[in-house]
Amino acid sequence: MKQTTRRVVAIAAAASIATLGVAGCSDDSSDSSTASAASSAVMGSESGASGSAEASGEASGANGSVELTAADGTKVTLSGPIAAKYQTATEKQKADLGAPKTGADASGTGDNGVVFQQFDGGVITAKNADAGTPAYITWGKIRDAWNVTRDETGKPAPDGKGGSQGPLGVATSDETDADGVKTSTFEHGKITWTESTDQVEVTVNGTVVAPQ
Repeated sequence: MKQTTRRVVAIAAAASIATLGVAGCSDDSSDSSTASAASSAVMGSESGASGSAEASGEASGANGSVELTAADGTKVTLSGPIAAKYQTATEKQKADLGAPKTGADASGTGDNGVVFQQFDGGVITAKNADAGTPAYITWGKIRDAWNVTRDETGKPAPDGKGGSQGPLGVATSDETDADGVKTSTFEHGKITWTESTDQVEVTVNGTVVAPQ
């Protein structure tokens, strides 16, 4: 996707990922899109960046932690799987993620044990806070579609759940790109975004469902 915004965890207050809708998506256009979930209204893009690793003030800490500076100057400490993922991210990924978000819904542990950190351009999530648990980056239109509240079948529903607590479950990959098709996988499906057509496709348990 070409929206130039991209997508740590100081395991903070147990903010609800349901409200946060820690979702993942890729958006590849220069215009910004509207995020689907209220509290996770930070959108990412497939290319470009809203911030830079340098701007966020990356510094290594004890026990593999990473200290970053948010846009408002607040220090944010990443730890566990979130910190490990950030440290191994490419410079482009860090730049596209931008600065970390702050506030009650910006980071924490969800009711389902998923840990997360929101950034200006995306989100990093891991299934739990255990050492060695892989974490993944999700952003853009894929993230938007992940954040959509859905019923158990994947159909969009206002009283459903979104993000990792929705029917797709937790992210299981970073976004990949094959012939202009961006794909992120989840526990129970996948979301693709096709650059040439700007189309999003959501698959839940083998069935294609409405993206929005």
